[in-house]
Amino acid sequence: MKPHVICHMISSVDGRLHPGRWSASPDGSRGQWSDVYERLHAAFEGDGWIVGRVTMAEMAESGPHAPVEPGAVERPSHFAAREAGSFAIAVDPAGRLHFDGGDMSGDHVVVLLGPGVPDSHLAELAADGVSYIVADTEPMDLRAMLDVLGRELGIGRLLLEGGAAVNGSFFAAGLVDELSLIVAPAVDGRLDSPAIIAAGESGLAGKVQLSLTSCTALEHGLVHLRYAVQTTET
Repeated sequence: MKPHVICHMISSVDGRLHPGRWSASPDGSRGQWSDVYERLHAAFEGDGWIVGRVTMAEMAESGPHAPVEPGAVERPSHFAAREAGSFAIAVDPAGRLHFDGGDMSGDHVVVLLGPGVPDSHLAELAADGVSYIVADTEPMDLRAMLDVLGRELGIGRLLLEGGAAVNGSFFAAGLVDELSLIVAPAVDGRLDSPAIIAAGESGLAGKVQLSLTSCTALEHGLVHLRYAVQTTET
Protein backbone atom coordinates (compact mmCIF):
# COMPACT_ATOMS: atom_id res chain seq x y z
CA MET A 1 0.00 0.00 0.00
CA LYS A 2 1.21 3.50 -0.82
CA PRO A 3 2.46 5.47 2.20
CA HIS A 4 0.56 8.54 3.36
CA VAL A 5 2.52 11.37 1.71
CA ILE A 6 2.78 14.79 3.36
CA CYS A 7 4.46 17.51 1.32
CA HIS A 8 6.19 19.55 4.03
CA MET A 9 7.72 22.83 2.83
CA ILE A 10 8.65 26.36 3.88
CA SER A 11 8.28 29.26 1.48
CA SER A 12 8.35 33.02 1.26
CA VAL A 13 5.03 34.88 1.06
CA ASP A 14 5.31 34.73 -2.74
CA GLY A 15 5.79 30.97 -2.69
CA ARG A 16 9.50 30.84 -3.46
CA LEU A 17 11.83 28.04 -2.53
CA HIS A 18 15.31 29.32 -1.67
CA PRO A 19 15.68 31.23 1.64
CA GLY A 20 18.99 32.70 0.50
CA ARG A 21 17.04 34.91 -1.91
CA TRP A 22 14.43 36.09 0.59
CA SER A 23 14.16 39.49 2.21
CA ALA A 24 15.14 39.93 5.86
CA SER A 25 12.49 40.18 8.56
CA PRO A 26 12.43 41.82 12.01
CA ASP A 27 10.36 38.84 13.18
CA GLY A 28 13.17 36.31 12.91
CA SER A 29 16.19 34.98 11.09
CA ARG A 30 16.39 32.26 8.47
CA GLY A 31 18.11 30.05 11.03
CA GLN A 32 15.19 30.37 13.43
CA TRP A 33 12.72 29.60 10.64
CA SER A 34 14.72 26.49 9.75
CA ASP A 35 14.61 25.35 13.38
CA VAL A 36 10.81 25.61 13.39
CA TYR A 37 10.62 23.72 10.11
CA GLU A 38 12.73 20.88 11.52
CA ARG A 39 10.68 20.78 14.72
CA LEU A 40 7.46 20.32 12.74
CA HIS A 41 9.19 17.74 10.55
CA ALA A 42 9.94 15.70 13.68
CA ALA A 43 6.40 16.19 15.02
CA PHE A 44 4.94 14.42 11.97
CA GLU A 45 6.76 11.25 13.09
CA GLY A 46 7.28 10.10 9.52
CA ASP A 47 8.90 6.81 8.65
CA GLY A 48 11.07 8.60 6.13
CA TRP A 49 11.56 11.64 3.93
CA ILE A 50 11.94 11.90 0.17
CA VAL A 51 13.62 14.48 -2.07
CA GLY A 52 14.82 14.80 -5.64
CA ARG A 53 18.32 14.39 -7.01
CA VAL A 54 19.29 18.05 -6.79
CA THR A 55 18.28 18.36 -3.14
CA MET A 56 19.96 15.10 -2.16
CA ALA A 57 23.14 16.06 -4.02
CA GLU A 58 23.55 18.98 -1.60
CA MET A 59 23.80 16.43 1.23
CA ALA A 60 25.50 13.50 -0.53
CA GLU A 61 28.73 15.00 -1.80
CA SER A 62 30.59 11.82 -2.78
CA GLY A 63 31.79 11.25 -6.33
CA PRO A 64 31.69 8.14 -8.53
CA HIS A 65 33.80 5.28 -7.20
CA ALA A 66 34.17 1.62 -8.01
CA PRO A 67 32.96 -0.76 -5.30
CA VAL A 68 35.73 -2.13 -3.09
CA GLU A 69 34.16 -5.57 -3.07
CA PRO A 70 31.79 -5.81 -6.04
CA GLY A 71 29.10 -8.47 -5.82
CA ALA A 72 26.19 -9.72 -7.87
CA VAL A 73 23.81 -6.98 -8.97
CA GLU A 74 20.18 -7.33 -7.95
CA ARG A 75 17.26 -6.00 -9.99
CA PRO A 76 14.72 -4.54 -9.60
CA SER A 77 15.53 -3.90 -5.95
CA HIS A 78 18.15 -4.32 -3.25
CA PHE A 79 17.51 -3.65 0.42
CA ALA A 80 20.59 -3.28 2.57
CA ALA A 81 18.47 -2.56 5.67
CA ARG A 82 14.80 -3.18 6.30
CA GLU A 83 14.49 -2.38 10.01
CA ALA A 84 15.85 1.17 9.99
CA GLY A 85 14.19 3.68 12.27
CA SER A 86 13.83 6.15 9.40
CA PHE A 87 14.64 6.33 5.71
CA ALA A 88 16.23 9.03 3.51
CA ILE A 89 14.87 8.50 0.00
CA ALA A 90 16.03 10.12 -3.22
CA VAL A 91 14.41 10.14 -6.65
CA ASP A 92 17.35 9.82 -9.06
CA PRO A 93 16.16 8.63 -12.50
CA ALA A 94 19.56 8.79 -14.21
CA GLY A 95 21.66 7.41 -11.34
CA ARG A 96 23.79 10.49 -10.74
CA LEU A 97 23.95 10.39 -6.95
CA HIS A 98 26.87 8.83 -5.08
CA PHE A 99 27.22 8.09 -1.38
CA ASP A 100 29.95 7.33 1.13
CA GLY A 101 27.73 5.00 3.13
CA GLY A 102 24.25 3.73 3.67
CA ASP A 103 23.18 6.24 6.34
CA MET A 104 22.49 9.96 6.28
CA SER A 105 22.17 11.58 9.71
CA GLY A 106 20.99 8.23 11.05
CA ASP A 107 18.45 7.61 8.27
CA HIS A 108 18.99 4.67 5.92
CA VAL A 109 19.42 5.76 2.29
CA VAL A 110 17.12 4.40 -0.43
CA VAL A 111 17.40 5.54 -4.07
CA LEU A 112 14.61 5.31 -6.65
CA LEU A 113 16.19 4.81 -10.08
CA GLY A 114 15.14 4.77 -13.71
CA PRO A 115 15.27 1.54 -15.76
CA GLY A 116 18.32 2.63 -17.75
CA VAL A 117 20.71 2.90 -14.80
CA PRO A 118 23.71 0.61 -15.48
CA ASP A 119 24.68 -2.35 -13.33
CA SER A 120 27.95 -0.64 -12.41
CA HIS A 121 26.04 2.08 -10.56
CA LEU A 122 23.86 -0.48 -8.77
CA ALA A 123 26.99 -2.33 -7.69
CA GLU A 124 28.43 0.91 -6.30
CA LEU A 125 25.27 1.65 -4.31
CA ALA A 126 25.03 -1.89 -2.92
CA ALA A 127 28.70 -1.91 -1.90
CA ASP A 128 28.16 1.37 -0.05
CA GLY A 129 25.25 -0.12 1.90
CA VAL A 130 22.60 1.87 0.02
CA SER A 131 19.22 0.36 -0.83
CA TYR A 132 17.64 0.94 -4.22
CA ILE A 133 14.56 0.27 -6.34
CA VAL A 134 14.80 0.29 -10.13
CA ALA A 135 11.68 1.33 -12.05
CA ASP A 136 10.17 -1.00 -14.64
CA THR A 137 9.09 1.80 -16.96
CA GLU A 138 10.17 5.13 -18.36
CA PRO A 139 8.98 7.54 -17.09
CA MET A 140 9.20 6.09 -13.61
CA ASP A 141 5.95 4.87 -12.06
CA LEU A 142 6.24 6.66 -8.73
CA ARG A 143 3.05 5.12 -7.35
CA ALA A 144 4.36 1.60 -7.95
CA MET A 145 7.67 2.49 -6.32
CA LEU A 146 5.91 3.96 -3.27
CA ASP A 147 3.94 0.72 -3.01
CA VAL A 148 7.26 -1.15 -2.83
CA LEU A 149 8.49 1.18 -0.08
CA GLY A 150 5.37 0.48 1.93
CA ARG A 151 5.37 -3.28 1.34
CA GLU A 152 9.08 -4.00 1.71
CA LEU A 153 10.19 -1.40 4.26
CA GLY A 154 7.00 -0.80 6.21
CA ILE A 155 6.92 2.91 5.38
CA GLY A 156 3.47 4.18 6.28
CA ARG A 157 4.07 7.94 6.43
CA LEU A 158 6.45 9.76 4.11
CA LEU A 159 7.45 13.43 4.14
CA LEU A 160 7.96 14.89 0.66
CA GLU A 161 10.47 17.73 1.03
CA GLY A 162 11.95 18.07 -2.42
CA GLY A 163 12.57 20.80 -4.90
CA ALA A 164 9.94 22.19 -7.23
CA ALA A 165 10.16 19.47 -9.89
CA VAL A 166 9.92 16.40 -7.67
CA ASN A 167 7.17 17.98 -5.60
CA GLY A 168 5.29 18.78 -8.80
CA SER A 169 5.68 15.25 -10.13
CA PHE A 170 4.17 13.81 -6.96
CA PHE A 171 1.23 16.23 -7.07
CA ALA A 172 0.65 15.58 -10.77
CA ALA A 173 0.64 11.82 -10.16
CA GLY A 174 -1.96 12.15 -7.40
CA LEU A 175 0.41 10.87 -4.72
CA VAL A 176 0.23 13.71 -2.18
CA ASP A 177 -2.31 13.34 0.62
CA GLU A 178 -1.53 16.47 2.60
CA LEU A 179 0.29 19.77 2.20
CA SER A 180 2.07 21.26 5.21
CA LEU A 181 3.26 24.75 4.31
CA ILE A 182 5.15 27.12 6.59
CA VAL A 183 4.97 30.67 5.24
CA ALA A 184 7.84 32.90 6.32
CA PRO A 185 7.54 36.69 6.72
CA ALA A 186 9.72 37.33 3.68
CA VAL A 187 9.44 37.95 -0.04
CA ASP A 188 11.66 36.95 -2.93
CA GLY A 189 10.31 38.75 -5.97
CA ARG A 190 12.80 37.45 -8.52
CA LEU A 191 11.32 36.15 -11.75
CA ASP A 192 13.89 33.36 -11.97
CA SER A 193 13.35 32.01 -8.44
CA PRO A 194 11.76 28.54 -8.37
CA ALA A 195 8.46 28.00 -6.62
CA ILE A 196 7.99 25.19 -4.11
CA ILE A 197 5.91 23.22 -6.66
CA ALA A 198 6.37 23.09 -10.42
CA ALA A 199 4.44 20.74 -12.69
CA GLY A 200 5.45 21.80 -16.19
CA GLU A 201 3.45 23.70 -18.76
CA SER A 202 0.23 21.85 -17.98
CA GLY A 203 0.35 22.84 -14.31
CA LEU A 204 -2.01 21.36 -11.74
CA ALA A 205 -5.27 23.16 -12.54
CA GLY A 206 -8.04 20.59 -12.69
CA LYS A 207 -5.82 17.94 -11.10
CA VAL A 208 -5.82 18.73 -7.38
CA GLN A 209 -8.00 20.48 -4.84
CA LEU A 210 -6.82 21.78 -1.45
CA SER A 211 -9.03 21.88 1.65
CA LEU A 212 -7.71 23.90 4.59
CA THR A 213 -7.56 21.81 7.77
CA SER A 214 -5.65 24.18 10.07
CA CYS A 215 -3.95 27.57 10.19
CA THR A 216 -1.57 28.26 13.08
CA ALA A 217 0.47 31.37 13.85
CA LEU A 218 3.93 30.36 15.03
CA GLU A 219 6.88 32.20 16.54
CA HIS A 220 9.17 34.46 14.48
CA GLY A 221 6.29 35.60 12.27
CA LEU A 222 5.73 32.18 10.70
CA VAL A 223 2.32 30.79 9.74
CA HIS A 224 1.69 27.05 9.40
CA LEU A 225 -0.99 26.07 6.87
CA ARG A 226 -2.20 22.50 6.51
CA TYR A 227 -4.33 21.29 3.62
CA ALA A 228 -5.90 17.98 2.70
CA VAL A 229 -5.08 17.24 -0.92
CA GLN A 230 -7.69 15.65 -3.16
CA THR A 231 -6.83 14.41 -6.64
CA THR A 232 -9.45 15.38 -9.19
CA GLU A 233 -7.72 13.98 -12.27
CA THR A 234 -4.88 11.47 -12.76
